[in-house]
Amino acid sequence: MHISGAIALVTGANRGLGRQFATQLLQRGASKVYATARRPELVNIPGVEVLPLDITDPVSVAAAAAAAGDVNLLVNNAGAAFGADLVTGDLDLLRQEMDTNFWGTLSVIRAFAPQLAGGAILNVLSVLSWIGFQGSGGYAASKSAQWSLTNGVRLELAGQGTQVTGLHLGAADTDMTAGYDVPKADPAVIVKAGLDGLEAGDWEVLADEWSRIAKAGLTADPRAYYDNPYDLLQQ
Repeated sequence: MHISGAIALVTGANRGLGRQFATQLLQRGASKVYATARRPELVNIPGVEVLPLDITDPVSVAAAAAAAGDVNLLVNNAGAAFGADLVTGDLDLLRQEMDTNFWGTLSVIRAFAPQLAGGAILNVLSVLSWIGFQGSGGYAASKSAQWSLTNGVRLELAGQGTQVTGLHLGAADTDMTAGYDVPKADPAVIVKAGLDGLEAGDWEVLADEWSRIAKAGLTADPRAYYDNPYDLLQQ
């Protein structure tokens, strides 16, 4: 996928990684970038076209797809994380995480897929696709489902020539991780890695050391993680 000349749409573009995606896409020569958000008035990126989009609302998704019928690069960045445990956490919060991270991502892909022939999709995933922490059970389950979704969509859209790339990362220094006292990557560095991988045709981008360690550990005894997963990721 060549970003120069592409017409891109970024979900959740009002802050954090999404803002970086919209900015860097323009810097790399995208001819148009639709920056979308549930609250479009919060998007203040020079040079973008702003659209309202709530990825959990089918009507909103359909309206965005109709308004942006020229898109050939879709960046699924919007996500939700509430810190809910699976057994004792608020079920409404758990459902919101799954509705956003899995069903919302799938809804946007389904709406835009017909116009992405020969184009590309970049899904923002997580190290928590592969490993969980206390307090992240619901989010981890939703990101694991989103990882599987990414692999499945890649197979289903291969026939129309749509490239599908998954971007995995640990913690980036964004509002979503503000309450966690852990080492955090610069969002600009994470986004650059994702866009570099997209242009290289990579199916999967491991953007930081956390994601590389976690992915490599999938072949190991899982008890090595869950005795103390945070310590493992600091090695």
